[in-house]
Amino acid sequence: MRQALVAGNWKMHGSRSSVDELLKALLGGSLPSQVEVAVCPTYVHLAQALALCAGTSVAVGAQDCSHMQAGAFTGEVAPAMLVDQGCDWVILGHSERRQYHAESDDLVSAKLAAAVEAGLSPIVCVGETREQREAGEAEAVVGAQLQGALSGHASLAGLVVAYEPVWAIGTGLTASPEQAQEMHAFIRGQLAGIGEIEADATRILYGGSVKPGNAAELFAKDDIDGALVGGAALVAQDFLAIINAAA
Repeated sequence: MRQALVAGNWKMHGSRSSVDELLKALLGGSLPSQVEVAVCPTYVHLAQALALCAGTSVAVGAQDCSHMQAGAFTGEVAPAMLVDQGCDWVILGHSERRQYHAESDDLVSAKLAAAVEAGLSPIVCVGETREQREAGEAEAVVGAQLQGALSGHASLAGLVVAYEPVWAIGTGLTASPEQAQEMHAFIRGQLAGIGEIEADATRILYGGSVKPGNAAELFAKDDIDGALVGGAALVAQDFLAIINAAA
């Protein structure tokens, strides 16, 4: 039985006051014990989030990390530094990193190796654009991203994959539960053919305009093990509703 995971990707949002308000509301809410919960703030808010979440069931992660553990890499943050701060999770290969920073599958793979070496649990993102889906290329694109990022790694026992159709991120559009399940099942099948990954034990999250109103229907599907939540994770009551739907 795969434990549900709901992770909030705050992206480039937040201030000291808003982080304090959001986390106090989240931690003061009803968090079901059977759902694993994580929040991923910006780098500058990590220390604050870690302090507020210390001793609670809510884990903290980063939105990215370097492919190197140390060195002359101005502006980068090493995965070992994140572990040293107390982070448990890191998001890798998000479509916005691929789009705005030209991250390749090879770079995502290198970041994955560095993150695992440092002791972080990775959430590796994959997903197709609207044009690719309409051209019938969705599975080919997602399969190539999985192979490019995951092949060659000796052990990925703590791996989480997040399927985020690019056309549904921040657009208000959402893949239907049937579309999401179809792709999640495809991803699980692909994972079974990559190295030593235990496909049946690997959690696959859905991301792409997840809201309280559609979460339960998505989570009811066999291969959807939770969500990587964007905008709704910035509203405590919405995020709590999604978490409870996963229970």
